[in-house]
Amino acid sequence: MIKRYKNIQEERKIKVRAKLKRVTDRLRLSIFRSNKHIFCQIINDKKAESQVAVSDLNLKLKADSKKKPSSKKFLQASEVGRLLALKAKNKKIKKVYFDRGRYKYHGRIKALADAARAGGLEF
Repeated sequence: MIKRYKNIQEERKIKVRAKLKRVTDRLRLSIFRSNKHIFCQIINDKKAESQVAVSDLNLKLKADSKKKPSSKKFLQASEVGRLLALKAKNKKIKKVYFDRGRYKYHGRIKALADAARAGGLEF
């Protein structure tokens, strides 16, 4: 069962990246999500280097004790998206392609994307 699920995730990642590789004029916003943290970076595929990188490891968010732990992760993802947009704006990056990888566009991934859009990035 686990092996089948990993294969489905890998196939999804390959499909998403294949669609993105058709157009190479923009930078790529890549996301990695673990159970506790979220990481994102803007990558220049032509030069194979990372332009901007942000994670929630450096954030100091205070979650209300009344809220569920998942809402803290949601807030962290939103803050990471906002910081990413701010750093990208400082480096004069406006247009990127959103590479969600193997993850569905839902929950923390969607929160990060919405915050990055609100910060000024265009997907």
